[in-house]
Amino acid sequence: SGSCATKTCWMMLPKFREVGYALKDKYSEAEYVEPVRASRYRRPVFLKIKKSSTYRKPMDTDLVYIMNSPNYCEEDPVSGSVGTRGRLCNRTSPGAAGCDLMCCGRGYNTHQYKKMWQCNCKF
Repeated sequence: SGSCATKTCWMMLPKFREVGYALKDKYSEAEYVEPVRASRYRRPVFLKIKKSSTYRKPMDTDLVYIMNSPNYCEEDPVSGSVGTRGRLCNRTSPGAAGCDLMCCGRGYNTHQYKKMWQCNCKF
């Protein structure tokens, strides 16, 4: 009587939330890079990270950028951003519609409104 053992291995993607956390960490540590040209008229050969007085090539695992993102909190007609000033926000929401995030830490004013109308109620 012989015995048989089978072993099956497969790759599995991590949970979506774990990927999101990893990307958020990379985003917060992203570094500005400058293109290095081989000569005056040629395309960039590689990118370099500039930190104070030192330069180094980014590693394959580094997240880098070549331009700063626009400030979406302030109005910018060039980028088409209308900013967040004057927009209504949800004071209790921790998400993107929440006042803390939408108002970019500048603070916000709360207003209470009282509205009366005819409801055509019948008793």
